[in-house]
Amino acid sequence: MLKDNVVVITGGAGLIGQEFVKAVVENEGTAIIADIDPARANEVKTELCEMYGTDRIDAVEMDITSKESLQKCLDYLSKKHGRIDALVNNAYPRNKNYGRHFFDVEYQDFVQNVGLNLGGYFLTSQQFANYFKRQGYGNIVNISSIYGVIPPKFEIYENTKMTMPVEYAAIKSALIHLTKYMAKYFKGLNIRVNAISPGGILDNQPEPFLQAYKEQCLSKGMLEKSDLKGTLIYLLSDMSRYVNGQNIVVDDGFSL
Repeated sequence: MLKDNVVVITGGAGLIGQEFVKAVVENEGTAIIADIDPARANEVKTELCEMYGTDRIDAVEMDITSKESLQKCLDYLSKKHGRIDALVNNAYPRNKNYGRHFFDVEYQDFVQNVGLNLGGYFLTSQQFANYFKRQGYGNIVNISSIYGVIPPKFEIYENTKMTMPVEYAAIKSALIHLTKYMAKYFKGLNIRVNAISPGGILDNQPEPFLQAYKEQCLSKGMLEKSDLKGTLIYLLSDMSRYVNGQNIVVDDGFSL
């Protein structure tokens, strides 16, 4: 479904990013692992190239908060691959104090984390959209969250050290509206912008949390990272050519 398409995935060396890289390769596209950690990006590239027996995976160092870094990446990718069909905004930069409980969050940390993440998504989208405008087409998929759609269900965090960070709620809800803003702003430019809002992804969370979370769902509960692949490929492919400015929730009914 993505034959010969070149898809850039920010945070491509991470938990979900690697799954997106696999999805692109499995659909005969070329996946670009764009990550702030070049050593890890190249390590993942080597692993996946060997796994799939392909050379359709590239790795590039990218800081989504740096215009200079983004422009350098765009120049490199354009020269090497001749085109860029899509951007998947998946990176999640944050500072060392991210994830504190509400009353413990310092103003400076709140501002910095929102700036790093939401600001990074804006800057990356802006720079890629400029490239897409010159190219004549493009596609942006933003990775948001169900907690950008509904308020947190704090009760599922009881009996754990976990919480739902206030920065996360602010970032992910704003990202959904930024998606709609960009989709309308790019009218006539042949650039689509959509979002995916996943539910919780399994990542060694404590059992009390997993059980409480599952009780809020309709079937499976927490998702495997691979459960997002189908929705991503749909939004990247021509099957969704007239889907624009939308947010698709994938959460096994958690948000109902």
